[in-house]
Amino acid sequence: MPQTASPSTAPTITVDEAALTRLLPPYRVILHNDDHNGMDYVVRSLMRSVPSLTLERAAEIMLEAHNYGQATVTVCVKEAAEYYRDRLESCALTATIEPA
Repeated sequence: MPQTASPSTAPTITVDEAALTRLLPPYRVILHNDDHNGMDYVVRSLMRSVPSLTLERAAEIMLEAHNYGQATVTVCVKEAAEYYRDRLESCALTATIEPA
């Protein structure tokens, strides 16, 4: 019968945060204000495009973009940022990414 590692003998994995950040630098996904889409539509589109957003957070992002011209939607690795930007743009929203 094969032996399985017990929790006390399982190896621990340490992560070098500085090395990880060098390899996978964070990017900001930025939502820009527009005069074409309604506020409810923007909130729904944010939640559809970035599933981890709650209704409250999506509304905060929408209001920040509305009041200040832009808002950070999320910060993540570049590939994910590009994906979220593309999803937002597919909803006719203006979004960009930039290094965090």
